[in-house]
Amino acid sequence: MRLTRSKTPPVSVLVVAIAVAGLPCWAGQAVPFHSVKEYGAVGNGTTKDTEAIRKAISATAGAGGGTVYFPAGQYLTGSIHLQSNITLHLDAGAVLKFSQDFNDYLPMVKSRWEGVECTNFSPPIYAYRAENIAIVGRGLIDGQGKTWWDYMRQARSAAAKRNGTEAPSKWAKLFAENNPAAGGRWEAGGNFLRPPMIQPFECRNVRIEGISLQDPPFWTISPVYCDNVTVTGISIKNPGDSPNTDGINPDSCRNVHISDCHISVGDDCITIKSGRDEDGRRVGRPCENITVTNCTMLDGHGGVVIGSEMSGGVRKIAISNCIFDGTERGIRIKTTRGRGGVIEDIRVSNIVMSNIKRTPFDLNMFYSKSAAEPVSERTPVLRNLHFSDITVRGAPAAGYILGLDEMPVENVTFSNIAIDAQTGFSCSNAKLLAFRDVRVDTKKGPALLCEKVESLEIDGLRTLAPHSDSALVDLKDVAGAYIHGCRTTPGVFLQLRGQSSRNIVLQANEFGKAASAVKVDEAVSASALVQN
Repeated sequence: MRLTRSKTPPVSVLVVAIAVAGLPCWAGQAVPFHSVKEYGAVGNGTTKDTEAIRKAISATAGAGGGTVYFPAGQYLTGSIHLQSNITLHLDAGAVLKFSQDFNDYLPMVKSRWEGVECTNFSPPIYAYRAENIAIVGRGLIDGQGKTWWDYMRQARSAAAKRNGTEAPSKWAKLFAENNPAAGGRWEAGGNFLRPPMIQPFECRNVRIEGISLQDPPFWTISPVYCDNVTVTGISIKNPGDSPNTDGINPDSCRNVHISDCHISVGDDCITIKSGRDEDGRRVGRPCENITVTNCTMLDGHGGVVIGSEMSGGVRKIAISNCIFDGTERGIRIKTTRGRGGVIEDIRVSNIVMSNIKRTPFDLNMFYSKSAAEPVSERTPVLRNLHFSDITVRGAPAAGYILGLDEMPVENVTFSNIAIDAQTGFSCSNAKLLAFRDVRVDTKKGPALLCEKVESLEIDGLRTLAPHSDSALVDLKDVAGAYIHGCRTTPGVFLQLRGQSSRNIVLQANEFGKAASAVKVDEAVSASALVQN
């Protein structure tokens, strides 16, 4: 038999060939990973590495972009300014510790503070009109915010006691010089505004992934006027008593994706904003196309909050598959007369809430007390809000809907909701309101109390905890209600009050022969109630 030689190259040749073929396109060129250690960073937690980090970013930007790499270590630094096409990568064991010296956040930069444009301390991580930027890794960003919190409290206390003879602090003077039109509430705060920890400003294509964050001076992550922002897989842990340490606050941004995050903070976990009052309306940039999914929220004032700064409008928001455990409120929408702006097209679904300190649903247009006024650009609008497939176990109240006399909350639906609370829903100044397949178990009082509501639908409302001393549904001055698919409970199912009540239709309910299923007060017109 004739033997032939194989033309297959030896294994060693194949390995070399594969290795060469697998090299990235930049092989043989400048490596796009720039370790801060190569630029002089010490990483011992006490020596300031600000200049080394700046050099690393500058070199990376000069090469057209790439990754600034932080190996394990503690890097004490002042503010970091990102440029386009730069990724900060914090390896496991890497800690960015931000300086407690306020001078390290100068010069002041263009910013937005609680919905008003200003010039303020540079955020610890800041980017201005950059694109394709990222902060990723398994490391920790520590804002060392307690110094800021303490100074803020001192500044506010001093401002409250000032009689005009004391000289302003260095920081108050610098802020006033940079903001000559500032006044009002900022002066009452001592003209000392803490910066958010991470603030991309007018940026595109922003990604924050995997990192842990703690103790910011002010809000933790605050993108402003940005497009295409992704925040995923991060953890934020701020003390419960830390002031205004919100988690993630997109402000007048478009196309924001927040997912798989774990947040426990001293204020709201996630807040969606778009400017405050006249300045917010002047800018006129809505926050829109926002998704929040697969997140856990603990120990915050609110799980997901919209407002109160919403003068530019908030629209097209989807919140889903989240757990709220121990927050003061679940979903909160807050605004007031003078804000203006429209909040609309909000959908919330597949949420589990437990140990809620106040209420799972808080839709409030009276965030601050104010007298009625004619409808104008100052009048806020809440409409097209839909909640479905939500479970709540443990809350003082099932929910609040509080509209304005001149601008009711409009088109709100609750579907497939189960709530265990001390008291039920309380709704006033609303129209096109619907409760479908909702169960509310209360310790006392009605499951649903509506006053000055127009066009109400109740379909299959029920309770496992009826009370003989109160109706399940209490309607006062309701114009137009369609109640169907409900069953009788011991005692009164419906109490109808108010001389403005009219067009109340009960159809296809199972009340049996309970003579007291419906109670109508004397003030109600005899024609107001129709039963089929």
